[in-house]
Amino acid sequence: MSEQRIDERLAVSAEWLGDARAARALSLVTLGWLGVESTLGLVAGTAAHSVALIGWALSALVEAAASLIVLWRFTGSRTLSPRAEGTARRAVAVSFWLLAPYLVAHVAYDLGEGHRAAPSALGIVVTAVSLAGMPVLGLAKRRLGRRLGSAATAGEGTQNLICGATAAGVLIGLWLNTLGWWWADPAMAVALAVVGVREGARAWRGHACCH
Repeated sequence: MSEQRIDERLAVSAEWLGDARAARALSLVTLGWLGVESTLGLVAGTAAHSVALIGWALSALVEAAASLIVLWRFTGSRTLSPRAEGTARRAVAVSFWLLAPYLVAHVAYDLGEGHRAAPSALGIVVTAVSLAGMPVLGLAKRRLGRRLGSAATAGEGTQNLICGATAAGVLIGLWLNTLGWWWADPAMAVALAVVGVREGARAWRGHACCH
């Protein structure tokens, strides 16, 4: 009976370590994806003068920071360290908060200067690809986060889900701009800022695994 319990603990440990390796691998894939996504999004957003598209592209850099944090969390001796998990969870929370001040300031500037977003074919393509793919990555990381008991991993997955959801919002905003609804673009940018602040607070409290 004692040997059976030992075998069960070893099996659970091996499964947990396998999930940790999977979390690390998904973070590496995400980093490559976000590098391309952010570059193309910034090019398209700058050309179209779309604050929502620029903000969405910059949020990809914030997501990349979360991916780097999870890589740090599951590398070397930190893999089995509860202290490393706590540090990573708080760092992911801070990464959520980095974008909000920029977005609000950029919206205020554009409104003050009378800038209006223009249609962007490249922006539509990039956000459509993100809408299709990011939820897949996000859900996978959320499941891993629950199995690992890692709010940092789940928080990174939440950022990917937000990226997909906001890509849908940016797409809608770009379409509404073609109808003359110029306010849709800055409204979406402000919504991105609010979501980032809210999710950062949840991650800081360790709730990223639970919602």
